[in-house]
Amino acid sequence: MQTREFGRSGLVVPAIGLGCMGMSTAYGERDDESSTATIQHAIDVGAGLLDTSDAYANGVNEELVGKAIAGRRDKVILCTKFGNIRLPDGGRRIVGRPEYVAEACDASLKRLGVDHIDLYYQHRVDAETPIEETVGAMARLIEAGKVRYLGLSEAGADTIRRAHATHPIAALQSEYSLWTRLIEDDILPVIRELGIGLAAYSPLGRGFLSGTIRRPADLIDKDRRHDHPRFHPENLARNVALLSVLEGVAAANNCTMAQVALAWVLSKGDDIVPLPGTKSAARHDENLAALDVALDDADIARLEGVFTPGVTAGTRYPERQMKSLEI
Repeated sequence: MQTREFGRSGLVVPAIGLGCMGMSTAYGERDDESSTATIQHAIDVGAGLLDTSDAYANGVNEELVGKAIAGRRDKVILCTKFGNIRLPDGGRRIVGRPEYVAEACDASLKRLGVDHIDLYYQHRVDAETPIEETVGAMARLIEAGKVRYLGLSEAGADTIRRAHATHPIAALQSEYSLWTRLIEDDILPVIRELGIGLAAYSPLGRGFLSGTIRRPADLIDKDRRHDHPRFHPENLARNVALLSVLEGVAAANNCTMAQVALAWVLSKGDDIVPLPGTKSAARHDENLAALDVALDDADIARLEGVFTPGVTAGTRYPERQMKSLEI
């Protein structure tokens, strides 16, 4: 398995990770048996970079991951997050208070069934708590041996600088794909200056860039993507028009559209690690095969000529979730 280092942190990981959120919530039907098999297959092929959060199905996803890796902890790079509390009404409460950081970590360790977390992210920035206080509490987890590296998610440039000055940040986890390129101007230059890597979540545009979602009916009724503006009928129709260039580049390279989308993310720097999610071991193998897709300059120019920054119709989250993002 090819590996990459998150910036200059010293944390070396498989070049493509496995996002576990959709195994327990949001996308399609749950299938714990298939999800467990997929996690274990990822470990078998040397791609055991697993990404979860205490927010995913309110801890259920961490429990799933913990059971799947039991007895194989030494073969896994385990990443989880805290501070994005899901409320019964669908809202969120963002918490970064120092005392909560310690409580959340202990709870995650218990659900995961492990004694340490490799990469611990603040899931969303708490505007009410100075980042120095939150990261200071996270650093004490390292001192206690409960965490190895620290990360942030969806943090803005100023927050990243202040956090990194408090304790080195290994990775920023932010959405990055052909249809979400907002971090290129302000965020990527900052994290590269500081030696921080990028964990790119939703590198397949929540499945859209695979070409399998072309109308709302392609999603089951309870799929959370129906709430995302980019999947609303009027926006989805406009976004589907972008896919023809992806289809053309895939045909020219004898690969799938998803593999092209992942290869594009990989081409943007060897400090970037995409985290596609799937419940299927076969689909995970397809994603890993993107490492063998070599897009040339002409391919990249074709893709970026259509998927320009801001071209996608609709915001990437519903309005109330957008309020919790710094990017």
